[in-house]
Amino acid sequence: MDPLDNESVLLAFDQPPRRVVSLIPSMTESLYDMGVGDRLVGITDFCQPKNGTGALLTRVGGTRSPDIEAVRRLAPDLVIANREENSRDAVDGLGQVGMTIWLTFPKSTLDALNLLWTLVKLFKLGEQAARVETMARTLDWTDRATTGRLAIPTFCPIWQGEKSDHGPWFMTFNYQTYAHDVLAKSGGMNVFAGRMRRYPLEADLGLGEAEAAGERDIRYPRVTLEEVRKSAPDVILLPSEPFAFDGNHKILIEGWLADTPAVQAGRVHLIDGSLITWHGTRMGKALSELPVFFHR
Repeated sequence: MDPLDNESVLLAFDQPPRRVVSLIPSMTESLYDMGVGDRLVGITDFCQPKNGTGALLTRVGGTRSPDIEAVRRLAPDLVIANREENSRDAVDGLGQVGMTIWLTFPKSTLDALNLLWTLVKLFKLGEQAARVETMARTLDWTDRATTGRLAIPTFCPIWQGEKSDHGPWFMTFNYQTYAHDVLAKSGGMNVFAGRMRRYPLEADLGLGEAEAAGERDIRYPRVTLEEVRKSAPDVILLPSEPFAFDGNHKILIEGWLADTPAVQAGRVHLIDGSLITWHGTRMGKALSELPVFFHR
């Protein structure tokens, strides 16, 4: 069975789904926040159940490669997946065993808002419409508030690696991502907005020839320390996920990038990574908490 998008999932259900497996922590949170967490029968190891319901739910493994047979045994009406967090093999495998899959893929705050509207319609949550409308007004306000205002050059890595003969490198994101849009709405200017990922790693780090990307994802470039220095960020945000940046990483990065405006002004911050990477209802928290980092 082919996965459903936001429009086709609404056509597939006359009545709200009663048994749901969520393979996305942010959507699990959103279902609880919008009052339908009781429809969940299965979640991933990384999901955070609320209201003391964790013991009642089956854990179906990680987000990349959930246990397909465990999902099938739960006999869900709907499996909520994500093109980015769940592997193509996992989504294809779930389809092959007859699961009805809603495959989400928000790449902007507007996409994330539309996802919430789909939840309202799918589960007939008229009482939650005001909540989503409030978030829509917040987005509209942030658009107007940031229009014409000088955005703050910002570097936000989401992974750190090291190449033995080249030193540390960072993975970040470009303009085609939800994380970029959340930063922009909060007042940050992503210094690597226009940087595309090159393959293989050596090419991305400027150490070799690039191959044709083909269908591979180009939204998450790997960048060198020198590239970060040249980008001269005024703010550096170090999220707690997907890579768990901590105080020790902060000390190292402040040393490596000591000549950047961000380090010199003391504007290197450890942040809750979910504010950057989680969509759904978490977007409201992001829009209220991230702007503080971009005040001049």
